[in-house]
Amino acid sequence: MTEIAYVRGDATAPQAKGVKIVAHVCNDLGGWGKGFVLALSRRWPEPEAAFRRWHRERAGNDFGLGAAQFVQVEPYVWVANLVGQRGIRTARSTGAPVRYEAIDAALGPLADKAVELGASVHMPRIGCGLAGGSWAKVEPLVLRRLVERGIPVTVYDFGA
Repeated sequence: MTEIAYVRGDATAPQAKGVKIVAHVCNDLGGWGKGFVLALSRRWPEPEAAFRRWHRERAGNDFGLGAAQFVQVEPYVWVANLVGQRGIRTARSTGAPVRYEAIDAALGPLADKAVELGASVHMPRIGCGLAGGSWAKVEPLVLRRLVERGIPVTVYDFGA
């Protein structure tokens, strides 16, 4: 079985040949304005526009915790918007907004899409930034849902 590759770098500039899916965790409020999504929006406008439309039209679609949306941004690059965060952290928040069961659920369609496209998956430590999650809890989900299916996964740690 392969392992997760950990590299220093920018997950919005995936280092691999072939089709790539850049995956990240979104909240269920339709908010897009802090954290990794800012880097995504600087590089490609389509994921934010698609996410906001998906949320706005949620009465007629599958938007919600555990859902996944796929947006093609370049001929060989897709972005996966994974809804794995309940609300957002505020000054009055108690507890982290991350929902591990929702991340786990969203990783299923991500794996299916990666297999369909013959793609590798690239991500920051999803659910562990503003969502407040623990990589020790997310990593086993990524291993089980993606790596065990033979999907190459690279996790990017940004910065020095």
